[in-house]
Amino acid sequence: MVGNVPVGGDAPITVQTMTNTPTEDAAATIDQIRRCEDAGADIIRVSCPTEESTASFHKIARAARVPLVADIHFHYKRALEAADAGAACLRINPGNIGSSERVAEVVRAAKANGCAIRIGVNAGSLEKDLLEKYGEPCPEALIESALDHIKLLQDHDFHEYKVAVKASDVFLAVAAYHGLAEAVDCPLHLGITEAGGLIGGTVKSSIGIGSLLWAGIGDTIRVSLSAEPEQEVKVGFEILKGLGLRTRGVRIVSCPSCSRQGFDVIRTVEALEKRLEHIKTPMSLSVLGCVVNGPGEARETDIGLTGGGKGKHMVYLSGVTDHHVEDGAMLDHIVQLVEAKAAEIEAGMMDAGQVTEAAE
Repeated sequence: MVGNVPVGGDAPITVQTMTNTPTEDAAATIDQIRRCEDAGADIIRVSCPTEESTASFHKIARAARVPLVADIHFHYKRALEAADAGAACLRINPGNIGSSERVAEVVRAAKANGCAIRIGVNAGSLEKDLLEKYGEPCPEALIESALDHIKLLQDHDFHEYKVAVKASDVFLAVAAYHGLAEAVDCPLHLGITEAGGLIGGTVKSSIGIGSLLWAGIGDTIRVSLSAEPEQEVKVGFEILKGLGLRTRGVRIVSCPSCSRQGFDVIRTVEALEKRLEHIKTPMSLSVLGCVVNGPGEARETDIGLTGGGKGKHMVYLSGVTDHHVEDGAMLDHIVQLVEAKAAEIEAGMMDAGQVTEAAE
């Protein structure tokens, strides 16, 4: 458990991100956390490098609606302070915080405050003895580092942990996670670290994280992008939606557009993505520029839009041809239909006694 969020087993795969504001600036950090929460983040990590940052963490943790992970490097006292300040989880490398006695202190603080611990192994910060042993970062070195850190916690009778073995190289990270999954039975935190900008990093993360999830490996994910944290959350959910593992929000099926299109598909989809961000209810919308593939896609979605001639386009509801809409009214009309369908789905789920991610 990370706070009230289960990780591992049959629990949904959680989506994480990390704030990039100075933690000492509680107001700015809380504002960023709000945006990430609105995007759907299940867990948010906050860096705690200084005593001032852990002092501010208490206010931040009280304001957050989701559990916070305190990111700790090197100084074990920051872990003690963050645990007391309301962290739901501590992200540490036990081997980097000093002696066995210091590890024991961190474990005591975690137990006393109900904190989980994430062991974070990174190819860019492997221990010197492992680099000397293997010559370079490799799957075996990452796995050995993780197992060493796990043993440190287990030696102190601490078992509420999850593990990550991240690398910026997709093949290195994927191989390390496969090896670690065979060696341990604990929740695994997936990520391709330092993946890059929004487009390049999304592609790398989708390949790496997606292939692992497809193989049944992984319990929680963070997409590491040189982009705003809420973008990481959105990409994380798109990866999960693409694999059918989470169904939060509107899944848009749209064509790449061509000269057959009856309306500007690219600009229409861009506008719809922005205007439908507030919809959390799982549902599907197809936006196709012409009648070649449009009717077929519309049959499989809750709402469909297919481009027609003379500025009039066909709208499908529950896969059935329903009515036409003209260019000028098209965007507002589709948004209204999606909002109405979302309300209908939510009402049906409530009547059935089911809880959706939107309701949660």
